[in-house]
Amino acid sequence: MKAPTPRSLIVSFFGAYGRELGGWIAVADLVTLLGRLGVDAPAVRSAVSRQKQRGFLQAHQVGGVAGYSLSAEAEEILADGDRRIYLRQDVRLSDGWVLAVFSVPETERHRRHLLRSRLSRLGFGATAPGVWIAPSHLAEEARHTLERLELAPYVDLFHADYLAYADLRDAAARWWDLGAVQAGYAEFSEQFLKTASDADSADDADSDAFATYLLALDAWRRMPYRDPGLPPELLPEDWQGTQAADIFFGLHDRLRARGLAYVKSVVSR
Repeated sequence: MKAPTPRSLIVSFFGAYGRELGGWIAVADLVTLLGRLGVDAPAVRSAVSRQKQRGFLQAHQVGGVAGYSLSAEAEEILADGDRRIYLRQDVRLSDGWVLAVFSVPETERHRRHLLRSRLSRLGFGATAPGVWIAPSHLAEEARHTLERLELAPYVDLFHADYLAYADLRDAAARWWDLGAVQAGYAEFSEQFLKTASDADSADDADSDAFATYLLALDAWRRMPYRDPGLPPELLPEDWQGTQAADIFFGLHDRLRARGLAYVKSVVSR
């Protein structure tokens, strides 16, 4: 898997812990915390600055101390992410599908590219030009994202059932690259299986628990966006997602709270 970047780790940090601090953290404390993961101070400050430029963070002082808080847009993004990252969906074939049907004028091709990119990142698969499909549980997140990016005027969303004519399992294999998703899960499991095993018996410090959990979260949080969350009937028989989820949620249960204790110890100094 790709090595974590400072910018990605900042998103993971705010998703895991930042909101429990009231959404604001001093720059110096963020430098200390990410230093536990080997990120040096200039890299943290540069990444924070880029996230400010992107509108994810807002700079302001509290008690004369420089720091950053989440923007309203970032709060919504993280709330949508919570449902995707931290919940194991019980998806049934009978739940149906959400269809996104769109048409973008040729003069606005950049919006067409953005729309396709975002639908893909949400877990939609292309069934035909301008027609994308996803399991129905992604409908609400899709609506939020399209509205946030001002793409809603180009799209119609429908709740649908599949009636005919292809075998649905074969069709799903065409609409999504399940092989790539499978490989990503296998890679995650290979990277963190030993970590999960060690966490069962380790008596390491809370600071180590924080670092381990944040790295695992940073690697994991991309996976549910690559995986559309299909019903079990449509998945390969040797689906690797179950083991990968067991590993992540095991680490989450054992390490997240200890990591929060370390974070609070740093920001309260």
